[in-house]
Amino acid sequence: MSRPTAVLICPGRGTYNKTELGTLMRSHAGNPLISGWNAQREQTGQETLTALDSAARFSAARHTTGDNASPLIYACSYLDAQAAFGSHDIRAVTGNSLGWYIALAAGGGATPEAGMQIVNTIGTLMHTHGTGGQILYPFVNENWQPIEGEHTRLTELIISIDAQPDHRLALSIHLGGILVVAGNDAGLSAFEKAVAGDDTRKSLRLPNHAAFHTTMMEDVARMGQSSLPQNLFTDPHTALIDGRGAVWNPAATDLTALRAYTLGQQITRTYDFTAAIVSAARNFAPDRFIITGPGTTLGSAVAQALIGIKWQGIDSKAAFQERQSKAPLIISMGREDQRGLVL
Repeated sequence: MSRPTAVLICPGRGTYNKTELGTLMRSHAGNPLISGWNAQREQTGQETLTALDSAARFSAARHTTGDNASPLIYACSYLDAQAAFGSHDIRAVTGNSLGWYIALAAGGGATPEAGMQIVNTIGTLMHTHGTGGQILYPFVNENWQPIEGEHTRLTELIISIDAQPDHRLALSIHLGGILVVAGNDAGLSAFEKAVAGDDTRKSLRLPNHAAFHTTMMEDVARMGQSSLPQNLFTDPHTALIDGRGAVWNPAATDLTALRAYTLGQQITRTYDFTAAIVSAARNFAPDRFIITGPGTTLGSAVAQALIGIKWQGIDSKAAFQERQSKAPLIISMGREDQRGLVL
């Protein structure tokens, strides 16, 4: 009997929170990769993943910083991805922001150890040298359909604020029906003030996030390029879809270009997660889109990206929910009621 086909989707920062404390040990205790990753962390004088995940209580100051959150999310997501490979015919792997590094390793573009080295290095550099922050703001209505003209209005607003003296603002991530906006405090505050009049939608500033995927991260990119050698990158065994929607195919990947993208454009330019999902749907037409843990926040963004192209006739939140109730199209491994569909 043939296995269902799937595209794997790996999450980004902000997905390991209070509810997720203990996820790594609950889901993957005893996996030999964990001890190896712990050893990597010990060599750099950092707290082990086991210690972080097994803490008596969740601490935002401890668990959400880039040097700790990124490796924790990587470990949970990578091991979920390996479980999904065991039950599904995985046609491609993609991810959101940090999720690109996880997808890179899950699809064979780096070993699990090299993937951790990349994630830990960039996460630590972001924590130490990253500046600015990020805000989430939707451009869709309550039925996940685009509000006419709103995407254009917000894009023009970002450009106008960035043009003001001492203001930095840019589009960080296309995230389904949400724009992730990044900049310095003056730019972010001006954006918050400009959109504050709408009672139906609220902006959300993300804690412990820098101005990811903007030119404000160019120093981090340069330091990452100096720290992470070419030999960390290998030919993927599964197609990888990056933050432009471009596909890196097995036996046809230029590894020099793969490193250049991962440690360059991926850090300093807008990450188009929506384009990645659209590319996954159109190029691979999977039976399912499987989102690895930790967390459960990415499902709506995936659904909104598919609604944007009316995938399989799904054109609204209501239509998506109806489809989910009959034959789930999107499965989140961070949800206990859906995890069993993969395992």
